[in-house]
Amino acid sequence: MTAYDELMAYERVTQALGSVAGRTGWDQETMMPEGAADLRSEEMAALEEVLHARRTNPRTGELLETAEAPDDASSANLRHIRRSFERTTKIPADLATAIARHTSKGQGIWAAARADNDFKSFAPVLEEMIRLKREEAACLAAGGDLYDALLDDYEPGIKGAELQAIFDRMRPRLVALREKVLGADAPAGLDQEFDEAGQLAVSTLLAQTFGYDMSIGRIDKAVHPFSSGSGTDVRITTRTSPRDPFNCFYSTIHEVGHACYEQGINRDYELTPLGSGVSMGVHESQSRIYENQLGRSRAFTGWLYGKMRDQFGDFGVADEDSFYGIVNRVGSGYIRTEADEVHYNLHVMLRFDLERQLIAEQLEVADLEEAWNARFEADFGVAVDKPANGVLQDVHWSFGLFGYFPTYSLGNVHAGCLFQSLREAVPALDEQLSKGDTSHATEWLRENLQQFGGLREPRDTIRHACGFEPTEGPLLDYLDQKFGALYGV
Repeated sequence: MTAYDELMAYERVTQALGSVAGRTGWDQETMMPEGAADLRSEEMAALEEVLHARRTNPRTGELLETAEAPDDASSANLRHIRRSFERTTKIPADLATAIARHTSKGQGIWAAARADNDFKSFAPVLEEMIRLKREEAACLAAGGDLYDALLDDYEPGIKGAELQAIFDRMRPRLVALREKVLGADAPAGLDQEFDEAGQLAVSTLLAQTFGYDMSIGRIDKAVHPFSSGSGTDVRITTRTSPRDPFNCFYSTIHEVGHACYEQGINRDYELTPLGSGVSMGVHESQSRIYENQLGRSRAFTGWLYGKMRDQFGDFGVADEDSFYGIVNRVGSGYIRTEADEVHYNLHVMLRFDLERQLIAEQLEVADLEEAWNARFEADFGVAVDKPANGVLQDVHWSFGLFGYFPTYSLGNVHAGCLFQSLREAVPALDEQLSKGDTSHATEWLRENLQQFGGLREPRDTIRHACGFEPTEGPLLDYLDQKFGALYGV
């Protein structure tokens, strides 16, 4: 057995244990009884202790010094293992275990606080989480920027300053488009209740329409929709709202984008570092292009309109054009996951700025709710009415996912680039989508991006798929053209 073979055999077990930890997290948010929270936090801490020990095993360092890569995939595996080893060995085992334990507890306390609209009950948990994440970041940063060190977990190779520059270029055009659109007449929304069973039936149809393989996946309900797993076990969740079926439908399509990325990776990469999405920004490019450029297009919504009439009968929308307007209705809503395409990135920029301040100790948790509410009213022109619609709406900070939020907008930027290239490659796209046929689009994405998993670095992954250097321009042009035409501005 060569050094590379020994390394990969060891890594395969580590990857399998990581999958077990992921499935345990999935269970916590979907199936676990409420009273099991304390036990689950100990289980998660124990798993993290084992994983941390494996990831910092000195033998891995020895093998990395002598392992030779016979091909490009092997070189990529070594790159990922080396990066993980160097990063993980900087974090003390007791700190990694403490973060895992606190994360597991924090999610349950966040869910209860959100249900009760009680930020004060969650604030001490968040304070401790930030303390732990600052400590972790200090171990990783080597005197550099703490936020950059955390960001590297989700989008390797990018810095907060680079993201800030992208957002600074995006913001003026987004604000200008927002002002023009909000000055025009908006279509009325839906005005009836839609039963949960019907919503879930359409949700399952949408998942299958976008290529989600239910033989190696499943759909469950969760407070905050998410996707979990890779390879031959990739699960998603959605949620329902009686008066807003689009919350269910587009949450499902979004998570299916994530899931199809994982299901589409070359099976030879399973249980290796290449066997999952290369970064959250690339991952979000898949969920956002499925949800928006494909799922909210005029062509596809015409097909969806017919399916909703089949399921719910006459639901008060006269025709396909009216339905398209309702699906893409622009408004200053509170909730990021329900936001229209014009406002969505403004939601992300708010969170990006606040979490950078929290990690840099420029903002304290005691002042976070007030800071959130003031920024939201300034950006959206609406006062936050309750914490569940404001600072408590997202699960991410309860999990310690600092550095995750900006990848949503980076994913939108990447999706804009991918869609430009997809349209050129599939000229009959609108005709196909109007029939509910997404296969040509999803096959192009699988062929050009998804199958490669972690083979390339994130930016190279997008560049390879698009054929050009990624930039925010295609996304902003797409938004201007779509909503300019829709609202006549």
